Amino acid sequence: MSASEHRLYFLLQRVAHRLKKRADSALKDSAGLTTAQAAALSIIAKDGPVTQRFVADKLSQRESAVMTMANRLLAADYISRERSVADGRAWELTISPKGLDALSNIKAPFGEINDVLDKNIDAEDAERLAVSLKNILAALDE
Repeated sequence: MSASEHRLYFLLQRVAHRLKKRADSALKDSAGLTTAQAAALSIIAKDGPVTQRFVADKLSQRESAVMTMANRLLAADYISRERSVADGRAWELTISPKGLDALSNIKAPFGEINDVLDKNIDAEDAERLAVSLKNILAALDE
């Protein structure tokens, strides 16, 4: 059967929405973060200090959306923001100790989400699915 006969787009949308809702709820309870904020914080922790543009590119978001998110992370004292030495027009984001603590609190909720996936997709199918999803992302980027 084809993708359209299986209604894959519809199914992917429903699964993605429900996974995000569950993850957002669990992350809010454990770390006070949304999934988008956790993703941004992870990028800042791994690659920081980084510009807002860098985070926006990694998340495939507009820089204005990342600026709003950065403002929330700043207000929560999860990051700091300073003018870039290399480009005075850009802001550089650095994770704070409180942000590192918040990141350590996201492991369990994401573990629970991954457990749902692992219980419902065997290793071989997970490999094929991951390859297929990466191929779709690459095709959409062309």
